[in-house]
Amino acid sequence: MWKKADQEAYRARFARHADELKWLYCELYGQRMDELEAFYAMMEEAAKARKKELRLMDAKRMASPGWYTKNEQLGMMLYVGNFAKTLDGVRQKLDYVEECGVNYLHLMPLLESPEGRSDGGYAVSDFRSVQPELGTMADLEALADDCRARGISLCLDFVMNHTSEEHAWAKRARAGEAEYQNRYFFYDNWEVPHQFEQTVPQVFPTSAPGNFTWLDDCQKIVMTTFWPYQWDLNYQNPVVLREMCANMLYLANRGIDVIRIDAVPYIWKQLVTSCRNLPQVHTIVRMLRMVCEIVCPGVLLLGEVVMEPEKVTPYFGTPEKPECHMLYNVTTMCTTWHTLATHDVRLLQKQMNLLAALPKNQLFLNYLRCHDDIGWGLDYEELARDGIDQTAHKRYLNAYFCGEWKDSLARGERYNDDPYSGDARLCGTTASLCGVEGAMEWQDEEALRQALDCDVMLHAYLFTQSGIPVLYSGDEIAALNDNTYRTDLAKQSDSRYLHRGDFDWTAAQKRFVSHTREQRVFTALRRLEKLRAVHPVFDAKASLWTISTRDTAVLGVMRAYRGERLLALFNFSNQSKRLSIAEAGDFVDLLTEKPTNPSRILLRPYGFCWLLESALG
Repeated sequence: MWKKADQEAYRARFARHADELKWLYCELYGQRMDELEAFYAMMEEAAKARKKELRLMDAKRMASPGWYTKNEQLGMMLYVGNFAKTLDGVRQKLDYVEECGVNYLHLMPLLESPEGRSDGGYAVSDFRSVQPELGTMADLEALADDCRARGISLCLDFVMNHTSEEHAWAKRARAGEAEYQNRYFFYDNWEVPHQFEQTVPQVFPTSAPGNFTWLDDCQKIVMTTFWPYQWDLNYQNPVVLREMCANMLYLANRGIDVIRIDAVPYIWKQLVTSCRNLPQVHTIVRMLRMVCEIVCPGVLLLGEVVMEPEKVTPYFGTPEKPECHMLYNVTTMCTTWHTLATHDVRLLQKQMNLLAALPKNQLFLNYLRCHDDIGWGLDYEELARDGIDQTAHKRYLNAYFCGEWKDSLARGERYNDDPYSGDARLCGTTASLCGVEGAMEWQDEEALRQALDCDVMLHAYLFTQSGIPVLYSGDEIAALNDNTYRTDLAKQSDSRYLHRGDFDWTAAQKRFVSHTREQRVFTALRRLEKLRAVHPVFDAKASLWTISTRDTAVLGVMRAYRGERLLALFNFSNQSKRLSIAEAGDFVDLLTEKPTNPSRILLRPYGFCWLLESALG
């Protein structure tokens, strides 16, 4: 029930944003006051439908607007079906999630989508229904309620750029209804599509070439930027924005705390442009931010912008006109793997310094691995200064991580391999890319120890970065590649299923068994996570800078905040390193709890250290 106090609070929030919201709406759609009033009515209906528990959460978070930036935040992403079969199964496994220290849970796409033509759930046929085999929308809401009671925020993907060809709109468009064809980009001939193709890059040039698909049954052409079964939505039509916002708010009202906006740079299309990162995209994202602040102010927006840093950071907006609350730190992720393959930290050091210069309110989600492939979006201009050729370097990285390079124990696979350009992407779990699987194949205990040390060192580096660290489910127990995907007809053509295997609960039990890889990694990560959670120096507001270690294989990072100073060192090579760091102070090794002199440091292969100086005692 919408009480008078709730209504007044809504009106006050609306009033704060009304002028800007109207201005931006008219920028996109002109003086369409009838459509604007329909947009406002949609927002108010969503506000009325928001249940009491969520309104209380909104009020609590509004009173503490930086709640999600604290150093105790730790994320995990997982596929419901792989992790626990159903949404109710995930509810039953929340004790394990809490045992991992996780308080931010990202459920990979779970909305209704056609089997075999969904791109892993990113071709949504119904934004208000869950995949039947995973449960129901009521199950999702019950899981959200349980997570909220445990202090766990729930994140869900919201695919804005396109729908499945099986969506109700697409079916009516295919049947010839002009109103629904206008919600997509339909054409009678190739004249306009060919004009688009002159300036619009291809996302998957080898597996899904072109940006349009011919529909033989209705003799029409439709825009399909990603896959032929994903039809791009036309946000130049105000009905599309209103209805998609309504879908977003529907999910928020089920208890979703973080809306991950998928493929956000692509959502506005315009001739004679790249159809990427256009000004209208930022207008829409700013409007989404205001809509949430009015209707569901406890909900956060996470932007998925898989591009170079200069195109990513604008999606934070400005302090006066913010857009996304959080963005993915894609470039640091792929640069981390480059550093591991080259034993050269210089590019990673430059990346960290660039991020350290950004405003503290720009919060990144940091990760080593995710559900997707690793694309080599590196700073090739910087690498070229050292004589590194882009194509040759991509070939080397893929060869190294696929175990084709001399002495490489990494076990990855290429994805979307273009034999002419060498521009393949990389798949594999963190442990397998670190060499754990290869060392086990070789039955080499020393190699296995180094591979596990590498795995833990990379996670320690992840936890040292500013922002929210996010684990990929299974990485906490050093899960290996799932090579069985090759025998599944529905999966064998997509090598990303190599790291999308079912969670091995039998292996998870080994986290309690001494000297197993599961126990070694799980215990090490939990210790690091607990240290990170209790020391203010890991807060997102901390100052961060890199230091010279006089060794290109060792990264040095300093953090400082609230009377604490952290010196973190990471050895990205398979050789022991003796270091002398000129940092005065009384440092204590956080792992051994022993006083340590930075001028005399020994790091074993793939070793690291966290040294803390505290004025707090």
